[in-house]
Amino acid sequence: MFVLSVIVMAVLALWLAGALIGVVFKFTFAIVGGVFSVLGTLLGLLIAGVVLVAMAPIVLLAMLPALLPVLLIAGLVWLVVRAARPAPSSTPSIAKPVQP
Repeated sequence: MFVLSVIVMAVLALWLAGALIGVVFKFTFAIVGGVFSVLGTLLGLLIAGVVLVAMAPIVLLAMLPALLPVLLIAGLVWLVVRAARPAPSSTPSIAKPVQP
């Protein structure tokens, strides 16, 4: 019976050592995969930013016919509001000091 318990303990010790090695490999590959994922995300954001900067003027020019009526109405409103404001005085106003 003693020999059987020693054999069972040896098998369990080998099983636990293998499980520990497996956990170490799993965590190692998880960390390496996470680093590659972060690097891939940053590279994708960089490429997306460059493409956005390059394509934004083209997209805006393509949308100009659709946005032209809105821009004209906004310009007309701006002109009316600007014309309705009083003109600024040409002489600068100097604040007088308060005398006790």
